[in-house]
Amino acid sequence: MSAEFVDTKAFWYTLMTRVLGKNTQAARRLIAKLTNDGVGATSTQVLAEFYSVATRKLKFRSEEAEEIVSTWIMRLCIVRLTPVCSSPCHPAQVQDQWWDALIVNSALELGCSTLWTEDLKSGQRFSTLTARNPFA
Repeated sequence: MSAEFVDTKAFWYTLMTRVLGKNTQAARRLIAKLTNDGVGATSTQVLAEFYSVATRKLKFRSEEAEEIVSTWIMRLCIVRLTPVCSSPCHPAQVQDQWWDALIVNSALELGCSTLWTEDLKSGQRFSTLTARNPFA
């Protein structure tokens, strides 16, 4: 079974306890399924973005956010950033969004078949990788 890469917003939504909407429920189901099946993947970039949002916008204490990130590090395959200039996906392929190109390249580097993100068009393909919206 091929790995499935998770972008930052799916992780954010798992923490939205005040508003248990459709996205929160979908994010929790997705993360639980991928970790239980052992096919979840993400990058250091995603974990850093999550930490920043958790501590600044969601007002988590640093220790709380670190504990969550540590748990995901143990349960997911993690890839370090690959420079965009030496990678198969150039920012021009994702509407010149450098950060999105980093995410796509990280998922490709891990050999993922699916990229769970709401930042790209669902169904959009990058070589062997397909973007899917976890909230659609």
